[in-house]
Amino acid sequence: MPHRVRIVEVGPRDGLQNEAATVPTAAKIELIDRLSATGLETIEATSFVSPKWVPQLADAAEVYAGIHRRPGVRYPVLVPNLQGYERARAAGADEVAVFTAASEAFNRRNTNAGIDESLERFAPVLERAAADGVRVRGYVSTVLGCPYQGEVPLADVVRVARALHAMGCYEISLGDTIGVGTPGKARTMLLAVAADVPMPALAVHFHDTYGQALANVLACLEEGVAVVDAAVAGTGGCPYARGASGNLATEDLVYMLHGLGVETGVDLGMLADTGTWLSGILGRGSGSRVGRALASR
Repeated sequence: MPHRVRIVEVGPRDGLQNEAATVPTAAKIELIDRLSATGLETIEATSFVSPKWVPQLADAAEVYAGIHRRPGVRYPVLVPNLQGYERARAAGADEVAVFTAASEAFNRRNTNAGIDESLERFAPVLERAAADGVRVRGYVSTVLGCPYQGEVPLADVVRVARALHAMGCYEISLGDTIGVGTPGKARTMLLAVAADVPMPALAVHFHDTYGQALANVLACLEEGVAVVDAAVAGTGGCPYARGASGNLATEDLVYMLHGLGVETGVDLGMLADTGTWLSGILGRGSGSRVGRALASR
């Protein structure tokens, strides 16, 4: 069990991208600024994908320009290709993330390209980033199941994670996009990847569709992973995965970690207040059980 876990807060990007109603730019900026004040070290701010595909994040440049960047806090952004990278750099981004899937079927639905094609798209991004001194994180989705093909072979997960790491991604986030994983499968998947990619370069990203996200995280923590993705108020889903519910709620993750004696540097009270505030903006209750419990006191 690691003594400290770095949480990658993905609420402003992964949490909001699936919202049907447009979230005002000012609210997105305030969300990131509120999260910055909680002690989180990494906040994924937005995505420079085509507004045609993700209209909710069409204001990426405005959001990035408007946030108050605190010293010591990283604000990576998602980019799909070199064009997205150039837009992100023009907005001032100094860390980016690229994304692909371990499922061929999902990748074609999500990016209109096969796995190998998507990796080829990233090559110029990684080359440019290396020249610019920009860190690149890699996402591998559907690591424990795909809404289109069902089971995803472990060998495919390992191959994609290994390729991203070899291309220069400093960290690989392993995502259970539709939340079907259970602790045993999560542990097995992590260890299979860790045989080819060093554990310190791995992170986990669980959706909570079947209520297994915290249990899956715990199983992976016991194997030494020390970076976990989560979204405040349990926001999120996936526009290309029907039935996938929100991400693991950051409040629930922090509560569990603190209960285990694991340091996060996060003020749980401030985080829960931010989740309650965001839920009000979205017009629904928080997806965090801890957030709801603290709000009812």
